[in-house]
Amino acid sequence: MDLTNFGKFPNLRGKTVFVTGGGSGIGAAIVESFVDQGARVAFVDIDEAASAVLCEALRAQYGTAPQFSRCDITDSAAMQAIIDRVGRDLGNIGVLVNNAANDMRHDWKDMTPGYWDERMAINLRPMFFAIQAAAPQMKRLGGGSIINFGSISWKVAMGGAPAYTTAKAAVHGLTRGFARELGQDGIRVNTVLPGWVMTERQKKLWLDEEGEKTIDRQQCLKGRLQPIDLARMVLFLASDDARMCSAQEFTVDGGWA
Repeated sequence: MDLTNFGKFPNLRGKTVFVTGGGSGIGAAIVESFVDQGARVAFVDIDEAASAVLCEALRAQYGTAPQFSRCDITDSAAMQAIIDRVGRDLGNIGVLVNNAANDMRHDWKDMTPGYWDERMAINLRPMFFAIQAAAPQMKRLGGGSIINFGSISWKVAMGGAPAYTTAKAAVHGLTRGFARELGQDGIRVNTVLPGWVMTERQKKLWLDEEGEKTIDRQQCLKGRLQPIDLARMVLFLASDDARMCSAQEFTVDGGWA
């Protein structure tokens, strides 16, 4: 990815950043963007192959690669152990990006308690336990930035994935609660809400001719959202430029919602 035309945030250089779901899509753009800023980056993902390809590509381009650990984020203890290790290896984490999610479609009529719990275990619960593990490291630094990924799906009354939209609506409640809990320690907590981002997964599974028409109709801006568009917002919120931003939603959707 060519990032030469984008701005730099000097205060991100040398900062330790931890990203969930960083192996592909929006997460990969976030990982690369922080590497480009000179941050020390670690990420987890369940897809080892895609993550290895990303790490090698970044090493070739930047001369350094992020630290990757395979992790199923539904295993809270394993994820927290990795966060603790990253703090020891790279220095206390100053930025946490809770990006990982799964937006598989599902019919409310077929919902079972087990499937409901699984959706929450992927789309909401890991954020809490990642914050629980990373916040003490940020306190030792005297502050930090936590960025949780929500979605415009619940704001635009999207159907076809009720557990997903419920979890994503809950993310901002998590954000606001932690913003109050951690604010006195200089830790900022915000939510980023993407619109329909043109990741390879989205184009393969969901985007069709009708979807293209919907985007053209609903977005105020022409064009298509790309992963880098979300990564740039994340960089801003992670940087000192956003030092007085907390408990807020930052929407990047081309004007859809």
